Amino acid sequence: MNLTRHHTSHGPHWALDGAYLPPSFNLGLLLELPRETITRFLATLPTEGAATGDLLAPIEAVQEVWAAGVTYLRSRDAREAESQTGDIYTRVYVAERPELFFKAAGWRVVAPGDAIRVRPDSTWDVPEPELTLVINRHGEIVGYCAGNDVSSRSIEGENPLYLPQAKVYNGSCALGPGIEIATADALRDVPIRLEIIRQGEMVYTGEASTSQMKRTFEDLAAYLFRELDFPHGAFLMTGTCLVPPDGFTLTPGDIVTIHVGELKLRNPVE
Repeated sequence: MNLTRHHTSHGPHWALDGAYLPPSFNLGLLLELPRETITRFLATLPTEGAATGDLLAPIEAVQEVWAAGVTYLRSRDAREAESQTGDIYTRVYVAERPELFFKAAGWRVVAPGDAIRVRPDSTWDVPEPELTLVINRHGEIVGYCAGNDVSSRSIEGENPLYLPQAKVYNGSCALGPGIEIATADALRDVPIRLEIIRQGEMVYTGEASTSQMKRTFEDLAAYLFRELDFPHGAFLMTGTCLVPPDGFTLTPGDIVTIHVGELKLRNPVE
């Protein structure tokens, strides 16, 4: 089952497997349900014709996006290389407690096809392709989407305390194209691919898998919900396994495409 959110003349409208759901449907109410009832509930809903409106980000204003860092060995190595205090990334990679940080409010998330941004006060900027968990109010993983955790490596590398400025700004978070309903067990070995096109030519491509992840999805979700309530559910980016080489930085006009399983998220850069 795949949930998508679309722009219509009457406002945002959710669809299931390409057909519009009733206008009263909203994600917040769905994510109040226990995981075991979500698929059954969706199957009972009537549909109202083919969904033809442009895609919106599959999130509502009441949800937040959080992110986990240094969950893959490649990410740890990249953070160590960029930072003047690289040992902290090794320590968090091997620690029991993961790195978790706020990424975006739902209303700030960039839709598929819309522009992501690089900060004008940064000199080294990269996309970070990530499987993004969709978690209900009970802390249960109920699905996933593709995510782009756009990051300023120059700002974070200057001082780890600058992480919010490196990670949280307008245009730094994209999600899409929809939510694939799935359990955590179905996500153990999902391929992730990153492609960057500049002036019509491929300047970077790489592929990895969630099987390379050090932590489990359940562990990350449990830590996020340990002392935080999310009454309408939450999204959790699970870390990046693909990092362009040190000499690479995003520039306006680039096209970034992220594949997570069968899902494809494409955004231009400005």
